[in-house]
Amino acid sequence: MSAPLNPPTVRHTGTDTASAPLTTRYTPHVLALFRIVVGLLFACHGAASLFGVLGGAMGQGATIPAGSWPGWYAAVIQFAGGLLVLLGLGTRAAAFVSSGSMAYAYFSVHQGSALWPIQNGGEPSVMFCWAFLLILFLGPGTWSLDRLFFGDRAPRANTPGAAV
Repeated sequence: MSAPLNPPTVRHTGTDTASAPLTTRYTPHVLALFRIVVGLLFACHGAASLFGVLGGAMGQGATIPAGSWPGWYAAVIQFAGGLLVLLGLGTRAAAFVSSGSMAYAYFSVHQGSALWPIQNGGEPSVMFCWAFLLILFLGPGTWSLDRLFFGDRAPRANTPGAAV
């Protein structure tokens, strides 16, 4: 019997981490920290607008009226999406919705007043949009409820359509 054309790839189990480069060893942990910080900051934006804490909506100490378009809905997405990403629960879906809401915020609120984000006050929207897009593609990292509940569902290198 002949050997298979594509032998199974051995997955890194963490037993020989001393030989791996520092950046490779700690990538999942740094990704988890990145996700936690981005989720916390995003949830704080939503909490400020919904509950009037941390300076309130736009730093005025007030809240956004319930049901007002688009501010209240954006604040709900910020608060709920931020908490979900922070906890690492439904991470990719929450990151997708959060990224989309920030793209909408940039193009509907900021982009009309000037071309560059530094000129139109849209830097936070752009940064959150791209940060959530990164989280969407890279996943939650090691410390997440997704990983706790569903395990490591990373695609294997020898499966068709797996990321390289």
